[in-house]
Amino acid sequence: MTQTDRPSLAALVVLILLQLIMLSALYAGVPPHPPIATPLFGIGPFIGASVSAAIAAIVLGESRAGRLLALIATLAALVSFGPQKYLDPQFPLIWPAVVTAQLAAITVLVRLFPALSRQGA
Repeated sequence: MTQTDRPSLAALVVLILLQLIMLSALYAGVPPHPPIATPLFGIGPFIGASVSAAIAAIVLGESRAGRLLALIATLAALVSFGPQKYLDPQFPLIWPAVVTAQLAAITVLVRLFPALSRQGA
């Protein structure tokens, strides 16, 4: 990911905004919102870590650390918005966020791994 890699930057911003909106819904108690906790961790701290990784990836740009953080941020966002959400009872209410986040995640992954892209990134 380079500083001029606008699609990756835009996709990371999409993931940041979607996660912050869902976190805000959780704190405000406005449905649909994520659960307060999972069996492994609290959602608030997890989303905070995910958003932080995405922002750090944007700041670090094309460096190895920036690319690694972009990958971590994308995978972390997929915990909230991945394909498992198609089975979530709230899916009819959250599908716009799920589909948008998945498109953003695909964009980041294709740009991170040029072998996935026909254009070679």
